[in-house]
Amino acid sequence: MKSFLRNVALLSFTGGVAAAVAGAKLLKSDKARQLAVKTLATGMKAKDDAMAALETIREDAKDLCYEAKKQKDGE
Repeated sequence: MKSFLRNVALLSFTGGVAAAVAGAKLLKSDKARQLAVKTLATGMKAKDDAMAALETIREDAKDLCYEAKKQKDGE
């Protein structure tokens, strides 16, 4: 049983090293770089769109509060 566990650990370690080496090679490729840049650009655009929507919601909430306060004061 101990030799089996050693073999599994050795295979896991070897697989991890192989995956790290393959990952490093993949990340240096032009295709992977282009994909990463495109993904980041999409994420940044989504963030900007979300911030714009949040600002619109904030402005609407301020307007509602102002109108409610105005109505409460009887103007």
